Amino acid sequence: MTKTLIVPGLDGSPAPHWQDWWARTDPTAMLLDMGDTAHPVREVWEATLAVHVMAHPDSILVGHSLGAVTIAHLLARWPGLRVRAALLVAPADPMTSDRTTRFGALPRQRFDVPATVVASRNDPWMPFDQARQVTDLWGAQLYDIGHAGHVNAASGFGPWSGGKDLRDQLLAQTARPSALRRLFGARATLPLQPVQKLA
Repeated sequence: MTKTLIVPGLDGSPAPHWQDWWARTDPTAMLLDMGDTAHPVREVWEATLAVHVMAHPDSILVGHSLGAVTIAHLLARWPGLRVRAALLVAPADPMTSDRTTRFGALPRQRFDVPATVVASRNDPWMPFDQARQVTDLWGAQLYDIGHAGHVNAASGFGPWSGGKDLRDQLLAQTARPSALRRLFGARATLPLQPVQKLA
């Protein structure tokens, strides 16, 4: 069974955050301990995630905020790791806050696995146009979740079944190797289906 590795962002994802809810309600999911979530260091977070991926090859990665950025760095800089797919929810631009600037600029390399970026139109951590641009650079699919803030507990995202639905769509896409994917790579995936914002 495919493992879902959940990567929290700045200050972690304590209850009632949807990542905490997901980890407690899905036996295939694991919320990763990234160490000091109040003072994130990109190299430490990348290495921590890489260790978990090596322990659980062919997992799907689900990140929120700075966790999504950590996944993006891993996919851009560690292409040999066995990752099945990635769901990047509300990625944060590290340059937005003094607390995260040590993470450096967002990666610009194309991923070699299918990925979906969930972007909000009023996210204080990344403007929607920027999210659209990085999604294109990464060769990912964009899921427009509307006006959903930072897609966190403060904006109403405690239990969020829509996140699991998006994960399941990525799993379905990657379960059926096709000639299109072999020819055109990670972007040759099925279109996303609508999901509910809240459970």
